[in-house]
Amino acid sequence: MYLPRPFKVDDPARMQALIQHNPLSLIIVSVDNEAQANSVPMLLDPEVGTHGQLRFHLAAGNPLVQWLDGERPALVVFSGDEHYISPDWYAAEQLVPTWNYSIVQARGTPQLLGDTELVALLSDLSAVHEEKLKPKKPWTNDKLEPQHFTRLRLGIRGYQMPIDSIQGKWKMNQNRGENDRRGAIEALEQLSDNPGAIALAATMRES
Repeated sequence: MYLPRPFKVDDPARMQALIQHNPLSLIIVSVDNEAQANSVPMLLDPEVGTHGQLRFHLAAGNPLVQWLDGERPALVVFSGDEHYISPDWYAAEQLVPTWNYSIVQARGTPQLLGDTELVALLSDLSAVHEEKLKPKKPWTNDKLEPQHFTRLRLGIRGYQMPIDSIQGKWKMNQNRGENDRRGAIEALEQLSDNPGAIALAATMRES
């Protein structure tokens, strides 16, 4: 991706945190010189390998399944906080609108999981997201009848993708003067009924 130096993020922990907080990814593969893309929730195993590992599953009928043959590389994109920035918010004049955002791109080659690994993936996925619903009692795979759970697994395919390379981009007006950045942050914070604007303002203050 286009990555000007002011926006480049190399901190692994920061990139991993964006993935964990925004698990719905866009996975992209090239098939006969045409890009194929699907939205897929991902689970990050941060301690596996040099850059971590992603795990996910797809419906067996998803066309992407026939192309994830263990040899075809994939690009996985995670989007974080984002919002439109009006030039009226800057201290300087004669500037133009822009869009601030954070994004992580990971590359690797997905490998098919066996049934035991697929069961572990499904358990881990639900555990991670059920944890966020406390004090609700967590849903687990044990609530499914064993035969029904087995039949359901036949309809999906699980994958693991060791991350070969990863890039992070936080475009947060780092190329603008401090007064311009402060003006944009304070204007975003005034949009109290817009959670996306509030979240981006907080990220800009940290960048």
